[in-house]
Amino acid sequence: MNIREIFALNLRRSRHAKGLSQEKLAHLANIDRTYVSSLERCVYSPTIDMLATLAEILEVEPSDLIKSTTPVASHGDHSASDIGK
Repeated sequence: MNIREIFALNLRRSRHAKGLSQEKLAHLANIDRTYVSSLERCVYSPTIDMLATLAEILEVEPSDLIKSTTPVASHGDHSASDIGK
């Protein structure tokens, strides 16, 4: 998953957690609802300032909006099925 997809997923999750519609979030951020929709569909990426604004409205850290919640395996990681191969 790339950073744009991670942001889109985290934005949608955070917005839902706050019980906000796209329209309400857009109003609070002084942006158009279609821009929020485009962010959540990976059409656009936010500026760093917009990332900070959205995070403030959603009451999360900006880093929370771009942080992957899916663990990434390193090259040295092996599953149990790899043992003995």
